[in-house]
Amino acid sequence: MSWDCTLTDAETGKEINLDKPHHITGGTYVLGGTTELTLNVTYNYTQILRKALGGDGLNDLHDKTGREALIWLINGAEKLKDDYSEDYWEATEGNAKTALLSLAELSAMAPNAIWKLS
Repeated sequence: MSWDCTLTDAETGKEINLDKPHHITGGTYVLGGTTELTLNVTYNYTQILRKALGGDGLNDLHDKTGREALIWLINGAEKLKDDYSEDYWEATEGNAKTALLSLAELSAMAPNAIWKLS
């Protein structure tokens, strides 16, 4: 199980695409990159994300603008250790931190867009 986190147009609700592909990856990825502003994050990080972000953790990203989410995500990431594992699925603070920083990077690409989680 996982979250699909997608930035959408504030007026139309449609997914936003970039002109050029990026190579930000999560639980899934596209070889060669993607123009979609989306990231899949595993539920394995749930407890760590609640600790870092407070409230209901990553679920609280839903309906935030990219601008609102940016600082919130960075602040959450700064609370976590750098114990990154090469195993994406392992629930380490470093892996969760990587996911938060990836979401922050996407947020910076579309500050007026709205995050939707499914």
